Amino acid sequence: MRHQVRGRKLSRTSSHRLATMRSLSAALIKHHRIVTTVAKAKELRRFVEPVISRATKDDTPHNRRQIFSFLNDKHAVTALYDEVVPVVGDRPGGYTRVIKIGNRSGDGAPTALIELVDFNDVKPEGKTVKKKRTRRAGKKKSASDTDSTSEAPEEKGKEE
Repeated sequence: MRHQVRGRKLSRTSSHRLATMRSLSAALIKHHRIVTTVAKAKELRRFVEPVISRATKDDTPHNRRQIFSFLNDKHAVTALYDEVVPVVGDRPGGYTRVIKIGNRSGDGAPTALIELVDFNDVKPEGKTVKKKRTRRAGKKKSASDTDSTSEAPEEKGKEE
């Protein structure tokens, strides 16, 4: 039984799992969104959110070293402090979003897009202004408009 056992093994040894999480989190910090499997994306959330939380507290050499020990990528650490922290600094958590995007064509694995929330270029569809629905027949005219406009051509046709 797996009672109280946290985390996913991802069919990897612990060192391979750690290396995978480090490379995925560095890619996420550099590119702000990546596409991976759903299981890796959900596990990556647990790995990268504490790193971003630590970066938002203080920009001290100690914190930079601690973050580097998680990421092992100095370019990702500088991108984290230069690009990510100024944008997400006031957010109290929940820095990432996982969106399921369907199955991969090669092996059918369920894939997901994981992105940093504040770097979303595309606005959600629910927030857009709803387009006014038009009818094919056009807008119905009021009774006073139809009487004056429709009677005049009919009378002309009858008189001629």
